[in-house]
Amino acid sequence: MRVLSVNVGTAVEAEWAGRLRRTAIDKRRISHRVGVLANGLAGDERADKEHHGSPDQAVYSYAREDYDWWEREIGRELRDGLFGENLTTSGLDVTGAVIGERWRVGSAVLEVSGPRIPCVVFRNWMDEPGWVKRFTAAGRPGAYLRVVELGELGAGDSVEVLSRPGAGITVADWFRGRHGDADALRRILAVPGHDVEWDAMAQKVLARRPPETGPAVGERPGAAV
Repeated sequence: MRVLSVNVGTAVEAEWAGRLRRTAIDKRRISHRVGVLANGLAGDERADKEHHGSPDQAVYSYAREDYDWWEREIGRELRDGLFGENLTTSGLDVTGAVIGERWRVGSAVLEVSGPRIPCVVFRNWMDEPGWVKRFTAAGRPGAYLRVVELGELGAGDSVEVLSRPGAGITVADWFRGRHGDADALRRILAVPGHDVEWDAMAQKVLARRPPETGPAVGERPGAAV
């Protein structure tokens, strides 16, 4: 398991970039090692700090295996960093990671905090028909990470899983549950100490969906390996 590419970007003006008309989604590969700061990688910017400025969204990771899947789906080449991720990985099931799982990358320690939720800027950037709906249905969102220990990292660094909650919610379950998947919500409710917001969400979803009803969004066909 390793980092294939480290990607950073700066905020630029863009008419298509939602209400702010400003975005830093265009992340580009860098060849040098980079510092991991409390709120992200050195030299990387986030334009919409209201929605993407949380320390829980300090670093975004996406699996090259999921890019390869998308290339077959949409019929075009997708470069590392195109989805706006800072770390493009290989050999790591990013979407199958457990919330709270910790990775050592280079000399930094990062903790999985949740999935990426597609937004209007991502939709306009990709310029693919029905992109938000397709991205949601595919169930391959990648993972946001918070910084636990400062350090530095670079392309080629291994990703070492230091710890993983014994009973936890995966990035995939969080993503599907957030979009009303009844089966995912049941798995989340079975985790001791889950956030009470899930109880309220599940009450609404499960009340209107019979037990035999399938997932509300498409199952992710296979995991990155």
